[in-house]
Amino acid sequence: MTDVTIIGGGAAGMAAAVFAAEEGLKVQLFEKNEKLGKKLYITGKGRCNFTNACTPEEFLENVVSNRKFLYSAIYGFTSADTINFFERLGLKTKVERGRRAFPVSDHSSDVIKALRKRIEELGVEVKLNTEVKELPIPDEDHAVIAATGGLSYPSTGSTGDGYGFAEKTGHRITETRPALVPFETKEDFVKDLQGLSLRNVTLTLKNGKKTVYEGFGELLFTHFGVSGPLVISASSYAAAVLKDTSLQAHIDLKPALDFEQLDNRLVREFDSGKNKYFRNILSGLLPSKMIPVMIRRTGIPEDRSVNSLTREDRKRLAESLKDFSFTVTGTRGYNEAVITQGGISVRDIDPKTMESKLVKNLYFIGEVLDVDALTGGYNLQIAWATAYAAAKSIAEKAAQ
Repeated sequence: MTDVTIIGGGAAGMAAAVFAAEEGLKVQLFEKNEKLGKKLYITGKGRCNFTNACTPEEFLENVVSNRKFLYSAIYGFTSADTINFFERLGLKTKVERGRRAFPVSDHSSDVIKALRKRIEELGVEVKLNTEVKELPIPDEDHAVIAATGGLSYPSTGSTGDGYGFAEKTGHRITETRPALVPFETKEDFVKDLQGLSLRNVTLTLKNGKKTVYEGFGELLFTHFGVSGPLVISASSYAAAVLKDTSLQAHIDLKPALDFEQLDNRLVREFDSGKNKYFRNILSGLLPSKMIPVMIRRTGIPEDRSVNSLTREDRKRLAESLKDFSFTVTGTRGYNEAVITQGGISVRDIDPKTMESKLVKNLYFIGEVLDVDALTGGYNLQIAWATAYAAAKSIAEKAAQ
């Protein structure tokens, strides 16, 4: 086998083209857009967080769906291998907070340029503006790799084509949904907080008594609900549940203090500001935008003198600071989702090679598969690693 057809010129497709061509295989790459790597341009807010510089063990802890399936691929092409690969292609890289790896230039276009330049050097035949309607039939001398992506950011060409290819060839499709995506909320007061960013808070999502997610970090109130890093991560665990029911969100605004410590602080605040109105004492505890909302939630009149507040009033305020709650009704759509959750069932794919168990010499890689991870470069690492596994498998077959 010497010929390889790759459908999809995104991250996984471009990487597979390089890996396969470097093995001496003849590669043809089809891309429906007018240029390669369209979705990569907007990754990481245009900076392209292309991997996470962690160990394979740590990496796998950040995989949300089908972690075990990725063991072989992630150990076979690690985050360190990815960084070395791009350095070899001439891309200068750096590692920032959270071990997120970026190009030194902070331009995602440089990641694409490095891949595109190598694709050209290797003589890969690239066909742009070419939408593949029917999956080419693989045979002993011709392998096919589907790297068509998912459904997130459909404006970049991610329109679920690969799911159709897979279904027509008998593969099972796990239900898809937007993930790494903002939440929509029920209560009107959330809109009053639009633009407010909260740092160093704890977010807990509950379905009845069951905790769906708990995390620490930063979130942002929007005109439709909440977003920000904490929410984006939470959505990967909550998306499936939100298809059937709403969730209760609980924000601990003072996670560094337990209830008793917070009460002691409030006692000190009240003592030092005993001649102030209730609304004025809150400025030392909350962002200004949150004060009117907190006043309504506690039920304490804003013009109540602090020295007239009771122990019960203080308790109500402490409870509201430790449990600022609201209802999450669902997620935003694929237009705002970083990735797609669900996809081609991994039960139909060989985890070592990404080859279909149903159709010989047909491979599926990247986001089209039912695998996903948290933000921080993990999902792109899945793209590189699965691309490498497929290209290596095809090369080994060709050498036999």
